[in-house]
Amino acid sequence: MHGGNHWGGSFEIVNNGDHPHHHTDDEKSRNMDQWDKASLQHSQSQRYHHLDETQQSWLLGPPEAKKKKYVDLGCVVCSRKALKWTLWSFVIAFIVIALPIIIAKTIPKHKPRPPPPDNYTLALHKALLFFNAQKSGKLPKNNGIPWRGNSGLSDGNATTDVKGGLVGGYYDAGDNSKFHFPMSFAMTMLSWSLIEYDHKYKAIDEYNHARELIKWGTDYLLLTFNSSATKINLIHAQVGGSQNGSSVPDDHYCWERPEDMDYTRPVQTVTSGPDLGGEMAAALAAASIVFRDNNAYSKKLIKGAKTVFDFARDGGKRNRYSRGNPFIEPFYNSTGYFDEYMWGAAWLYYATGNVSYISLATNPGLSKNSKAFFMIPDQLSLNWDNKLPAAMLLLTRFRIFLNPGYPYEDMLRMYHNTTTLTMCAYMKDVSFFNWTRGGMIQLNRGRPQPLQYTANAAFLASLFVDYLNATGVPGINCGPNFYKLEKIQSFATSQVDYILGKNPMKMSYVVGFGNKFPRHVHHRAASIPHDKKYYSCTGGFKWRDTRNPNPNNITGAMVGGPDRFDQFRDLRSNYSYTEPTLAGNAGLVAALVSLTSSGGRGINKNTMFSAVPPLYPQNPPPPPPWRP
Repeated sequence: MHGGNHWGGSFEIVNNGDHPHHHTDDEKSRNMDQWDKASLQHSQSQRYHHLDETQQSWLLGPPEAKKKKYVDLGCVVCSRKALKWTLWSFVIAFIVIALPIIIAKTIPKHKPRPPPPDNYTLALHKALLFFNAQKSGKLPKNNGIPWRGNSGLSDGNATTDVKGGLVGGYYDAGDNSKFHFPMSFAMTMLSWSLIEYDHKYKAIDEYNHARELIKWGTDYLLLTFNSSATKINLIHAQVGGSQNGSSVPDDHYCWERPEDMDYTRPVQTVTSGPDLGGEMAAALAAASIVFRDNNAYSKKLIKGAKTVFDFARDGGKRNRYSRGNPFIEPFYNSTGYFDEYMWGAAWLYYATGNVSYISLATNPGLSKNSKAFFMIPDQLSLNWDNKLPAAMLLLTRFRIFLNPGYPYEDMLRMYHNTTTLTMCAYMKDVSFFNWTRGGMIQLNRGRPQPLQYTANAAFLASLFVDYLNATGVPGINCGPNFYKLEKIQSFATSQVDYILGKNPMKMSYVVGFGNKFPRHVHHRAASIPHDKKYYSCTGGFKWRDTRNPNPNNITGAMVGGPDRFDQFRDLRSNYSYTEPTLAGNAGLVAALVSLTSSGGRGINKNTMFSAVPPLYPQNPPPPPPWRP
């Protein structure tokens, strides 16, 4: 057997159908050649299989490495292609996202300029300065009004029940009188605006200034009665003033700077005053919320508010504080006191959480006696004498945000409905009030000094809008018409814009705001030069009667305003046009801060209720863990 034929048998190749002897020599030669090649290849392959690995490597060299398609990462085996794409994705993400951030972080930053303040903010800065100009007493060094100095340092020195006299407080208007009734209202309004919009005051850096102005007033009000006692029988209602037709030196006959006053300044003391006591209680209680971070002072204010409100509620002392007093009645005559009961009780409830005050504020007798639900035009206009619209809005706040339910719900719902109707009455197309052709609502029915009523209404409307916005209510129904909140807000802005210059006279009625404003303001201190000369009672007449502008602009003062035909005469002798008042400017400040966009929109919902206890039973604490 041949070595190359492992299977045995002959190597002869037989062709079927042909005899082997018939093949030619060439065919045999070709068959042999094919056999020799196949035998050789087979023989070589056989010998190759008998070589070990080392010998194979000598003959063939190193084996060709195959490229792996997968990468072993230890705990994960992934495709090489996927890994490649993942790494490239990280690189691209770094370039696109991380690198710009790193560059932005390393480049020195330049803070963008804040947006310019709106007109309401600019006017607000000025309106607050008016209170600095009206201060009586020993002024702080940073008062900021160079033409004002210490004055009234002997006020009330003849009173025996007030230690140190009645030094301090604010002069009411362009005269040198201190009327405590409108002064209290002004402090209540300032406090209310600061409680609701503290974030806005802070944003324009007026928060501390506003608090200082409020404290200047409340410190003085605490002097006007025995605030350390729990029961009192009198209040000092006024310092200075005069009687109509008087020809003796006094606050109205004389035209004299407060710093030069050398005439007798009588003090008016009342032994009954439900209206005065109610308003003073409101002012002190509201301020106690403002100063809640000063625990000692806040408690002092609350104690004083309780004392003076008890005086107001004394059954034997319920005669109007101004009744029959010739020094008060012609100037700040009160027409009733049930609105002050509602107003003062609401503020005392928010300040103390004592349910007796909210029970009084929602007593049907108050609304009945004050005719709160009669929709009388004069009752819908907030001012120093009528607090009904403000008191009902303040109590509506209680219903909107805390929803106390029984036993207060019935009255609160009626207050809420009446407040809504008041807002409807402010809408021009409802035609409840007359309007001037220039766009001013006539809330005082065409009488002089209309702007203080306009500013107060703008504040109430703007605040009401913020209340409803905070609860997601889109508007109000006024009969068959639905008014969106934007319509009510538009009323508020239109009235304040009128005051600031969008009127037929093209005049700003706030001194120092805009290019055209009153220059002959009815104001003694502003009209007499600050030249360190003394001008007597009658020596100041030449400054009163001159046609020259005032040498001192009383910045921020809102004057009385135009007549019912939108006409205004810039005359110092006509106080109806050109005299500013403390209460009027307080309403202006409140309206301006409610409208400004500085500090963001909306109100502070919670501070007002910080002393109000939970209205519903709280969940009992869980029982202690069981122990054997």
